[in-house]
Amino acid sequence: MNFRLIIDKEKEEEVVATVHKRTGVIDEIEALVTGENIQRDSLAAYSEDEIRLLNIDEIECITVLDGKTFAVTDNGKQYLLRKRLYEIESGLPAEFIKINKSAIANRKAILKFITTIAGGVDVVFKCGYRDYVSRRCFAEIKRRLGL
Repeated sequence: MNFRLIIDKEKEEEVVATVHKRTGVIDEIEALVTGENIQRDSLAAYSEDEIRLLNIDEIECITVLDGKTFAVTDNGKQYLLRKRLYEIESGLPAEFIKINKSAIANRKAILKFITTIAGGVDVVFKCGYRDYVSRRCFAEIKRRLGL
């Protein structure tokens, strides 16, 4: 088997595989490359030096930064997700709560809420990541958490 990687920032990304027949491994590679979930309990995620499947349980927050969607894991590392926030949100389990228009939190990973001087509320996750909670979403969060 041959492997060839060409890095060209001018061209659109494309992955071509020439195989003798379709197998389960080929299906997994296709799902990983296209960003589709191989399992419902994981997401394909990318960092500078790796591509991996993130287990939903290790994700503390999914947020949009500079127009790109990232998953923040329980160790504080951020992974790029090649889907829009609304596409990811529709497949997440019920423990994920929208905290503002560009972030979804895993309620099991919320450490505490902090009020700010300006009267807003921030959420702090177990990994140390911090994000703001919109007033519109805070009422729903309080209802779901029983606060």
